Amino acid sequence: MTDERGIPRREFLKSAVAIGGVAGFSACLGREEVDIPTAPDDLSSYPQRQHAWNEVLSRDDHGNVIAPSHRVLLYLNYRGDGQPNEDHRDRVETALRGIEHAYERSGDGLLFTVSYSPAYFDRFDESLPDGVDLSDPEALAPFEEPELDTPDAVVHLASNTAQAVIGAEEALKGSKPTLNDVDQPKATLTDVFSLADRRTGFIGNGLPAENVGDAEGVPADKVPEDAPLFMGFKSGFTKNQASEDRVTIQSGPFAGGTTQHISKLRLNLNQWYNQDDRWQREAKMFCPYHAENDVVKGAGDNLGDSNGVDECEPTNKTAREMGVVGHAQKNARVRDDDGSPLLLRRDFDSTDGGRAGVHFLSLQRRISDFVDTKEAMNGTDISEKSAVGQRNNNGILQYIRTERRGNYLVPPRGLRALPPVYPTGSNGEEVTYASS
Repeated sequence: MTDERGIPRREFLKSAVAIGGVAGFSACLGREEVDIPTAPDDLSSYPQRQHAWNEVLSRDDHGNVIAPSHRVLLYLNYRGDGQPNEDHRDRVETALRGIEHAYERSGDGLLFTVSYSPAYFDRFDESLPDGVDLSDPEALAPFEEPELDTPDAVVHLASNTAQAVIGAEEALKGSKPTLNDVDQPKATLTDVFSLADRRTGFIGNGLPAENVGDAEGVPADKVPEDAPLFMGFKSGFTKNQASEDRVTIQSGPFAGGTTQHISKLRLNLNQWYNQDDRWQREAKMFCPYHAENDVVKGAGDNLGDSNGVDECEPTNKTAREMGVVGHAQKNARVRDDDGSPLLLRRDFDSTDGGRAGVHFLSLQRRISDFVDTKEAMNGTDISEKSAVGQRNNNGILQYIRTERRGNYLVPPRGLRALPPVYPTGSNGEEVTYASS
């Protein structure tokens, strides 16, 4: 669908989210003919797991969760000195409940999480309790030199409706006193936090192809028209994702929470599409078996609820005989004792800064789960014993540059507003600060 200026509607909405602000919100109102229900007055039925999104998201014909199309990441620094006080906690919680009341909790409404970095918890005298594995971010490959993100907090806003993510952002900043006909509280996030960075993106069938003109180095005629991601293939297959239960912290005061890793990746799409043919792209994204047997049709919708890497040869054999290994093939080597992947991916593409990229966002019970998976992705053990290079023919490593990395704790909903490092009451019992 295009307007009188010939601009596709979805391309316009993606650009509006990237720009943001009250003007971007107003522009979306004229393009999105939607009526988003508000939330109930009583929010006590909302799950304590901030990351429990899947039950309110749509699924495709194969049962795969359909990720929300529009995303905003707000990187925040606490304005106060030392440890947060109760007034600041109340202000943050009040602001968050304001946007919760404005939009129903759904894919077409609003989903969000609030997370906190190791730098935030460093202000406390105590260490994080047992059961919370939250290490400082670091370079995770010999060939990368990322800048390390150390904001105090990150708010992740997600919706299929562009006006919902922009409207929620503006309400949190105090620029929207009324949102979806719901009066917003006077308390705002910017009372307590300063904005350190803002990152945006999108995911969904056809969205990358519609937005190739917004980023340099993207071959306009090569990105498949139906692909949900810039590199031309779908991801998020149910059987290749950890469940929300698998990534949830099981014990201690932060039980019901999870950890989050966010990497900012830059893509080399000219090389991906112009240097490599379809066989090579399929072999490097999945495995050579898939390429040899024409397993993947188009973006991969035919694969159902699994990327099918169980059919691939062992990585070492593939490396020796074919001189190439696949990205998914390498990652499949990391499983828990029940055979489950360790990561739940909620990443999305981006044209921030006029360059094609990915905000790789994953949830896992422990940050060490991400580190173990990244080690398998690096394939260093494979390159040391075969003709596969450190990056060349080693999955998709040669087409990706890691620019930033950050680690975060996503506490349970009742502790999302400036959590103490070890939340206990005067009698030593564990407590939370919000329940409705």
